[in-house]
Amino acid sequence: MPQPPNRIARIVLVTPDGAPLGVLPDFAVDLPWWQEVWPLVEGARDRFGAQITVLRMLGVGEPGPDGVVITYLAESPAPVAAVRPWDGALDEQPLRLPYAKPGGPAADLAWAAGVLAAHNIALDAPPYQARTWNLSSLWRLSAGGKTFWLKVTPPFMAFEGALIEALAGGPVPTLLGHDGARILMPEIPGEDGYGATEPLLSQMVDLITPLQHGWAGRTDQLLQLGLNDWRAGPLATAIAETFERNAEQLTPQVRARLAPFIGAIGRRLADAAACGPPDTLVHGDFHPGNLRWDGARLTLLDWGDAGVGHPLLDEPAFLERTPPADAPRLQQRWHAAWRAAAPGSDPARASALLAPIAALRQAVVYQGFLDCIEPSEHPYHRTDPLERLARAAELLTAERL
Repeated sequence: MPQPPNRIARIVLVTPDGAPLGVLPDFAVDLPWWQEVWPLVEGARDRFGAQITVLRMLGVGEPGPDGVVITYLAESPAPVAAVRPWDGALDEQPLRLPYAKPGGPAADLAWAAGVLAAHNIALDAPPYQARTWNLSSLWRLSAGGKTFWLKVTPPFMAFEGALIEALAGGPVPTLLGHDGARILMPEIPGEDGYGATEPLLSQMVDLITPLQHGWAGRTDQLLQLGLNDWRAGPLATAIAETFERNAEQLTPQVRARLAPFIGAIGRRLADAAACGPPDTLVHGDFHPGNLRWDGARLTLLDWGDAGVGHPLLDEPAFLERTPPADAPRLQQRWHAAWRAAAPGSDPARASALLAPIAALRQAVVYQGFLDCIEPSEHPYHRTDPLERLARAAELLTAERL
């Protein structure tokens, strides 16, 4: 993923009941990723003595020589001497997430404190806000001498806690509690797998097939939890709708390459299904960075994109984020695991057939994000559907079946 330009934070403050207080002076933030708000919390405290909770992003400026100005809304329990008048306006949005509203994070933290109290665990430090954006609110909690994480998701990902509970005993986080979109988890020791190399990459590949194979034949249970339906029929419909909605923004070349393929996508999906393995659990965002390694055990994180469909839909996202020299051998290992788990299947052919469809599924996912979030959050995902549609066209042009 390319690194965005340097971030300059502009923080508009309101009281916990939403009354405007003003705007803090702009300041540079070393970490460019917009959803990482802990540098904003620390910067406001260290520079201006302000205790803030970031609620949401309000806007993104045009990149300049010093970076790009990102405007955020935050709540403060008290006036801050450094604030200046702000001439902007705050609106109401029907898709606004509860944790993006004044008082929303406090309600989430109160729930987490209640779960901890039910386990006779008390907070021993103020909660630490790590991240907030349209896909999650993430807090680090210190309690009973241990670390816990509170994660709150949007409604379209609210099945994550129930799914992790259903997968208990597998390579998934441990839950202390969950309630709708809220999840409370003990800290998972180790490090995230961004930049992982061998032999860890092979261990990641070895993890996914047994997990998915164990859920083959139980897809109804997964769908009842609210997971996305990426089986052939629903997926073909969703891909066609996403293409039509974005067609005018595609280049003529991409549009011409995709149109006939999507018009006949049902046949391609049927051919892939005939190769096996059967429909089952799909993580939906399976890549090294979503796995955590403690030296002995891998834990697969972030299940909010999960669905039901062909298991090899998970393959391209993983291989795209591994060293190119390793990808062919990892793919062979992946396919060998499925041939052993599902005798008679042809995972290599299924993989080849599904490669452009996997990119199109990602376009569907990103379009779904845009449909479910308020306009000020659209900059996070605005170009993603187009990029994945273009990637599918690229794969179709290069394929040799």
